[in-house]
Amino acid sequence: MYSLSLGPLALPVAPLLLIVSVWLGAWLAGRWAHRRSGLPVGERPGDELVHAAWWGLLWARLVHVGLNADLYLAHPLAVLDVRDGGWHGWSGWAAGLMWLLWKAWRRPAWRHAMGVGVMAGSLAWGTASWALSPDDAQPPLPEVLVHHQADGSAQPLPSLGHGQLRVINLWASWCGPCRQEMPIFARLQRTEADVQFLFVNQGESAQDVQAYLRSTQLPLRGVWLDLTSELGPAVGVAGLPATLFVNSDGRIVELHFGVLSEPALRARLRALREAS
Repeated sequence: MYSLSLGPLALPVAPLLLIVSVWLGAWLAGRWAHRRSGLPVGERPGDELVHAAWWGLLWARLVHVGLNADLYLAHPLAVLDVRDGGWHGWSGWAAGLMWLLWKAWRRPAWRHAMGVGVMAGSLAWGTASWALSPDDAQPPLPEVLVHHQADGSAQPLPSLGHGQLRVINLWASWCGPCRQEMPIFARLQRTEADVQFLFVNQGESAQDVQAYLRSTQLPLRGVWLDLTSELGPAVGVAGLPATLFVNSDGRIVELHFGVLSEPALRARLRALREAS
């Protein structure tokens, strides 16, 4: 599961898990400090878990941007758009751990409480991530039947671009973030000839899709209709936009829920090529 539906809202699962796990660890560290270690109420070792999470996120973002500096230099403001999910996970974990070790060295009386908080938060994060992750790390594309927006012909999704690297965007014309990223996809579709871009509209009629494409004058190729909106639930997504990155074997190597900036999309294409 990559997103959680709350009425009209769809929220990404990974940030929610991180927030809940850090909060749980910080709360338990505080309880342990005051009830078991006998620290005064003013002593707040649990806050250091929150600080460690912030430092970890900052470092993970900076390392990701640094590794893709050639892409972000052309779009410097995209560095601030963390919705693109560009993080270097191992660097972030290492930075957070270093912060906690430094604090534990400076405040020996906090060590037990901080250790309890870290273990509880890590256990919560790991258990929830394992429970919500797909059984297959790289699942195959689901056998969803899609219809061509122009002639109405139907084909199973895995057969489209079979044997090629594919980027499959789930979108709708009423979705603001979808409209925001669509010109980026249109530009890259013209320049990235080795990648098959497919745009699978969710639940709209051919007339609505064609009217949108005419109004925006986007020269998109590979526009298909998922008339019953089956693809999102089949890959574990409850909202839009979502983008699948598929290798030449037809397996989903990454799924991003939310809007993508141009540097983030190019970085994922780079990773997709390297992985293939």
